[in-house]
Amino acid sequence: MQDVTAVRTSVLPPYAAHLRVYEPLAAYPEPERSRWQAYAAERGPDAASAGDPVARAALEAQRGALAELLARTPRALPERESEQAFVRVVDAVTYVCPWATRLRSWQALEELRESLPVALLDTVLPQAVRQDALAAQERWRAEHPDARPWILTSRWEVPVRWFLPFGSEDRRYLPAEPAEGEEPAAPAALFYLTSMAQARRRVARGYRVLRERLGGSALALGAEEVGRWLEEFHPRSLVELDYGGLVHAIGERELAADQSAAEVADGVAALRDGDAERAGRAYQAVTERWRRVLALRQAN
Repeated sequence: MQDVTAVRTSVLPPYAAHLRVYEPLAAYPEPERSRWQAYAAERGPDAASAGDPVARAALEAQRGALAELLARTPRALPERESEQAFVRVVDAVTYVCPWATRLRSWQALEELRESLPVALLDTVLPQAVRQDALAAQERWRAEHPDARPWILTSRWEVPVRWFLPFGSEDRRYLPAEPAEGEEPAAPAALFYLTSMAQARRRVARGYRVLRERLGGSALALGAEEVGRWLEEFHPRSLVELDYGGLVHAIGERELAADQSAAEVADGVAALRDGDAERAGRAYQAVTERWRRVLALRQAN
C-alpha cells in the first residue's frame, strides 16, 4: 500500500485494532470507584472529548510494556494485574477503560495455543511456563467469576462483526500531524465512538437479520458474541473501535477512504430488504479491504 503513516518514535504499536468499553465512574463499586476517580484526577483524560483519540496514550502503553518485557525474563503473563486505564471525558462525564493486562494476557495465551504448532509454541513459551500460567488463571477465575475484559484485540485486521455497533456518524478520522518544536509527531488515528445503548440496538438488529438470512454463519455467530460481550457492561458506557497500530500498515490515503462501518450497515440493510446482490457487494468491499491488509503479515 502507498503512503504508509509514519510516527517519530523508536517504538511502533503492534498492527492491532482494539474494541473498547469505557464505563462511567458510577459503574464501579467501591473501593474501585474512588481509586479510578483519583487516577483520572491525577493523570487527566487521555481524550478530553468525543473527537479526541487515545492514540498517544496507547503508544505510551506499548512503550512501557516493551521496556518491561526487555528488562525481565520472558514470562507468559504479568505478575499482577495492571492498575492503569484509558480515561475519556465526554460531556463532562468521566469514563474509564481498565487495561486488565493480566486477564488479556491469558486470552492471548489461549489464542497462541490455537494458532501455533506445538514445536514452535514450546520454543516461544515452554510447556512448564504455560502450565503455570493456566493454573494461575484457574485460581484467579475461581476468585473472580464475573471478570471480563474491557478491551478486545485483533491483529492485522478488524473483524467484520466489530463494525456492527457503529454508524457512519460515529467515525472520526484524524490525519497525522508533523512534530512541532518539542511536541512529538501525532500519528494518524481512525476510530469509532458511540453510546452503549446505540451499540446494543445496532448489534441486536444486525444479529436478527443475519440469523434470519444467514442462519448459523460465522458472521451471525460473531454478532451474537459481540452482543453478549456488550451486555456485560453498564448501560451508560461508551463503545470504541480503534484502528490502533493498523494505521501504520494501511496508509493515510486508504484510511481517509475507509468506510467499513457504513458498508457493513448497508450490507445488513440490504439483507433485511432481501437484496442479496447489494449485500454481497457491501460484504465484498469490506472483506477485500481487510484481505489486502492481512496479506501484509506475510510481506518481507
